[in-house]
Amino acid sequence: MPDIYNAIGMIELSSIATGYTVQDAMLKAADVKLLVARTICSGKYMVLCGGDVAAVTASVGAGADAAGRGLIDRLVIPNVHPQVFPALAGTVELKHDTVGALGILESFSVVAGIQGADAAVKTSDVTLFRLHAAMAIGGKAYMLLTGSVADVTAAVEAGAQTIGELGMLVSKQVIPRPRAELFRDFI
Repeated sequence: MPDIYNAIGMIELSSIATGYTVQDAMLKAADVKLLVARTICSGKYMVLCGGDVAAVTASVGAGADAAGRGLIDRLVIPNVHPQVFPALAGTVELKHDTVGALGILESFSVVAGIQGADAAVKTSDVTLFRLHAAMAIGGKAYMLLTGSVADVTAAVEAGAQTIGELGMLVSKQVIPRPRAELFRDFI
């Protein structure tokens, strides 16, 4: 299976034990790549997979069936933007000449954060360089984007609209001329 996928799927669960059962069901249901399976804040568990649209859809469906009452939320994004995966993995390195305005979106859930990130990067020419999911932030998610002020503003608005429609928007910010220190960990 390639390292680039055209779909992403996720299940968020209220039980860690159920998380292992769901993870197994998802992997047995279809040819997907397990991207993340771990505990997250508030005693929850998340399983994230990538693959082709049909496989991810089947995998998430099987996982949701196995979850029973432990299912909090689920997600399938077909044709996910390729920037989402490296931002989730924390493998994006910025170059000094690519740093511009800074956009920040924060959501109450990981599922909403991933959906918002995908919507944001599909809107304009920005670089999604961080998508932090749930660890040490109370189960929330946040993302960091950079680009021109106009592009970052458009991306943040699109992501905020998607997250807001799910009732999960915590905050959105655009910093037009951020100090270089705000990017220190990513350059």
